[in-house]
Amino acid sequence: MTKGRDLHIMLRVKAGNAGQFGRCHHPSGSDSNEIKMKKTVTVACHHEYGIPEDVVRVEDWELPTLAPNQVLVEMKAAPINPADINVLEGKYPIRSPLPEVPGNEGVGVIAQTGSAVSNLQVGRHVIVPDRVGSWCQAYVADADNLIPLPDNLPLEQAALLSINAATAWRLLEDFVNLSPGDWMIQNVANSAVGRFVLQIARFRGLKTVNVVRRQELISELQAEGADVVVTDEMPLSKQIRDLMDGADAKLGLNAVGGASASEIAKSLGDHGTLVTYGAMGLQPLQMGNGLLIFKDLRFRGFWINDWYKRAGNAAIREMFDQLSALVAAGKLKAPIEQTYPLADARSAVIHARRSHRKGKILFVMNEAQIKQEARDATH
Repeated sequence: MTKGRDLHIMLRVKAGNAGQFGRCHHPSGSDSNEIKMKKTVTVACHHEYGIPEDVVRVEDWELPTLAPNQVLVEMKAAPINPADINVLEGKYPIRSPLPEVPGNEGVGVIAQTGSAVSNLQVGRHVIVPDRVGSWCQAYVADADNLIPLPDNLPLEQAALLSINAATAWRLLEDFVNLSPGDWMIQNVANSAVGRFVLQIARFRGLKTVNVVRRQELISELQAEGADVVVTDEMPLSKQIRDLMDGADAKLGLNAVGGASASEIAKSLGDHGTLVTYGAMGLQPLQMGNGLLIFKDLRFRGFWINDWYKRAGNAAIREMFDQLSALVAAGKLKAPIEQTYPLADARSAVIHARRSHRKGKILFVMNEAQIKQEARDATH
């Protein structure tokens, strides 16, 4: 019997199903009692690295026995993030033993608690910071590792809190002291993180320059409160400086690399900071010596998983309290292009890899209930 080795998710692959596509058996309605009675759950997993849609599989894995300090979490929704695609390809720098359940964020509900758990009740919505292996019907976790959420959050948005929204929050909090009226610049502004950065910046009174690849995104982001939106034609830095009327930007956010990052760096004011948190362009940073010598720029990196390891529980909970309040108020929201059940993992991964998408691709583990809760949250 091969054990799933992820730090948080505790599942065991059924020997008879290893290497085969299983069938997805969803609980009827929102019946968590059925989850509690099940000894196996459906997961989307991979046993090897390669082309994502070719290596992702749907299988039934065994649930372990619930320990006194643990809870059973029934998953509700989980996104497909760029890092998840990299995991399937074998390009992500951190590798877990195979077979592995991908998914680095999502939202679930407590379906059962161990005898020693007193801080969480059945029915409470929760998320897990750091990697979880969230492409599953349910998982077992230590109760102390979970973050409880308010019940009034749309679950599709709650599923994006621990990586996408948290990354945006920390990028604006941890590197530069920003005051209302200060400028910042970001590329891939139409991504989930980019939109969250834009929305949080607007809430804080910051001015934003947002770089995108497609002309049709300009009016869309302007409608969300972007001060400046430009396409990434070169020389990008001249466009940006002209549109800021000569103002200095203190912070630049880079998730692409290559020429895009270099142009953002050139657009920063003296002593500005460029933070790299992604490498979607798969090109290395190339910075001229003059940016260091004459502008004294700072170049930093950020990975939310590392922040969780260093942050205390109080800081983590404080962040999620503020993010949850923004989501509940409708001030923090990412577009969702389409949702899929776990049984359609291959189709979901194919869709997530398409260019020119208009929003996130999510797995939903009980779509009828998700839609009903979304309707309830708006009334």
